[in-house]
Formats: sequence, C-alpha cells, structure tokens
Amino acid sequence: MVLTKTKIIDGRDHLLGRLASVVAKELLAGQQVVIVRCDEMVISGSLVRNRVKYAQFRKKRMNTNPNRGPFHFKSPALMVWRTIRGMLHQKTARGQEALGRLSTFDGIPAPYDKQKRVVVPAALRVMRLKPGRDYTVIGTLADSVGWKHKDLLARLEGKRKAEGKEFYEQKKAKQVLRKKAEEACASELTKVNEVLSSFGY
Repeated sequence: MVLTKTKIIDGRDHLLGRLASVVAKELLAGQQVVIVRCDEMVISGSLVRNRVKYAQFRKKRMNTNPNRGPFHFKSPALMVWRTIRGMLHQKTARGQEALGRLSTFDGIPAPYDKQKRVVVPAALRVMRLKPGRDYTVIGTLADSVGWKHKDLLARLEGKRKAEGKEFYEQKKAKQVLRKKAEEACASELTKVNEVLSSFGY
C-alpha cells in the first residue's frame, strides 16, 4: 500500500491473521487504517474448534485479581483490534502511536458507508483457503460466546444495503439519461470532440 490519508478496508471474507499482519505493517509505516465489517471476517477451522480455542483463551486470567486482566473481548471489532495489537510493540511509544492510527467497526457506520472501501487480496479467504476447508465467521463465534448485538447489526446493515440499492438504481437511471442526451446532440458535439481529441481528451 502507498500512504494515503485513510485506508478503509472492507473486512468481509478476509482471514483474520493474514489481514492483521498486513494492517500491522501499514500502521507502523504511518498509514491510518479503518477496518469495517469486522463481524464478517473469518478464521480457518470449524466453529466447534474455534469455540474450544476461545474457551481456553478465556481461562487465561490473573489468579489473584481477574479485574486486572487479561481482558477477553466479545465484540468482533475488538477481537480484530486485539489481534492487531498483538502484532505491534504496543508497550513502546512507536507501537502506541501505530495502534492509535487503527479503527475497527462492526458493520459499516455512517461516515464510511459513502466512502471508497478496498480489499487486501493477499488476505482473502478465496485466495488463501483451500476449497472445502472449514472456516468460522467471527460474528457467529462472537455471538456464541456472549456478544449481544448480532440482531441489531443485521437490522442496521439491512437498512444500509436498502439505501445503497436505491442510490445505485437512481445512479443507473441518470447514466441512461446522460447517454440518451449525448446521442441526441452528437451532431452538435462533433466539432467540440475534434478539438478535445486534438488536446488528448
């Protein structure tokens, strides 16, 4: 990736560890990264296997005072955030600054739903996981270990997709009208087009 103002990554169908390693490297280089749809990211292995692994992870706690950590997040966005934190030297100033450049979200909240989103081909499940292998969607795993907002998120995402579809239909209709208008006045535009083509447009 080349450094830009903010990279918005659509996490849907990306493998957690592979995406996390790419993002960690970018954060250390100074790139601001926002990951949306963390609930639709995946981990290789079946749901049963990943639930067992998460249960083992939840047992790791401070013996005398569990309030002091380690803390086990149930939200998919915070699971992703914690995974990336583990790939940074977060106890140094450089690591803390890098972590400050990262934002993770479940679903696609307001400012990012109308901005360009990108994917990371090197971390896509279809590119990396052999067909037929089991995989677990993080949202499903989180829901099975106590995350309570799956239904709310489904409702909000349904609303966003409906609005997006309506916008796209209007955009297509505008494009059709524009094409008709261009065809109608094609004879008038011939001279203008000749001049523009001479300048390389």
